[in-house]
Amino acid sequence: MNENALGAMNTSAESVSNKIDTDQPFSILLLGADTGADGRTDRGNSDTIMLVTVNPHKDRVSICSIPRDTMAEIADQKSPNVQKINAAYNIGTSPVAKDTVSNLLNVPVDYTVAINMEALEKTVNFVGGIDVNSNMKVSYDGITVPKGKSHLNGIEALTYSRMRYQDPNGDYGRQLRQQQILEQIVGKLKQPQYLFRLPQLLKSLGPDVNTDLTSTQIAEIPIRYHSTDKNVSSEQMKEKTAWINGSSYQVASTSVLQNTSNKLRVSLNLPKANLDNTETKLNLMNSDFFSEPNNTNYNTDGLDLTYYSDNTY
Repeated sequence: MNENALGAMNTSAESVSNKIDTDQPFSILLLGADTGADGRTDRGNSDTIMLVTVNPHKDRVSICSIPRDTMAEIADQKSPNVQKINAAYNIGTSPVAKDTVSNLLNVPVDYTVAINMEALEKTVNFVGGIDVNSNMKVSYDGITVPKGKSHLNGIEALTYSRMRYQDPNGDYGRQLRQQQILEQIVGKLKQPQYLFRLPQLLKSLGPDVNTDLTSTQIAEIPIRYHSTDKNVSSEQMKEKTAWINGSSYQVASTSVLQNTSNKLRVSLNLPKANLDNTETKLNLMNSDFFSEPNNTNYNTDGLDLTYYSDNTY
């Protein structure tokens, strides 16, 4: 891999984990920040949150999408701070987002890759576009992807990945579209005509990507783990809508959190472990919220101090 190309990216000089170097199962937190969208130049929030586990011993990859509005305790704060999980990246960039997801699901998060909207657009264009089969017409920012089969360029794929308000399944529908795009991109990047030109892509992405993977590890992933996509599974954390401090959140029940944790830990060859964190403790206090279908009131015991206005996050 061309070191000049990799050097254009924001990579760490020294990785936080050596699992890739030793062919161990590992996890990567993929964060899609809304920087670059609608003219935004600030850090933005991670509106796409996917925890990907890669197991070379089982030749298996799993993708778990976490809703952007999931209630979670933000990690590494001076005092307990419950917010929407997509705010973790805005508050403390990738390290805080990594620790927040890890604490929520009791799963080690070995690496992070954060990309902005321009990186997604460039990557789709680099692989010559992607093919999707949409179950609905998707319109956003003046661009429409029709229902049915379509070949999308970068800006169209960006539209397809971002729209959620028209989708009857809201953010869950958007997550499925994002998983489609990710699987399409990975599949095409394995083709020789794109794999050999990967340094060109990485150089073009440059500062649009932040990661704690080293340049050596990025170069080794396609070689060491080339057969792991034989079995790719995708899932979503299904949650319930709650109104907290005047804003709509998604709250995962303890059973959902535990089930997700179990699957991710097994995929990493780790034993299952009982969850015991702020979220499970709050869930225990809010048994009525989960037992009553129309109940949208959730008590955070004073840990949620942030008010989200219509134009916040």
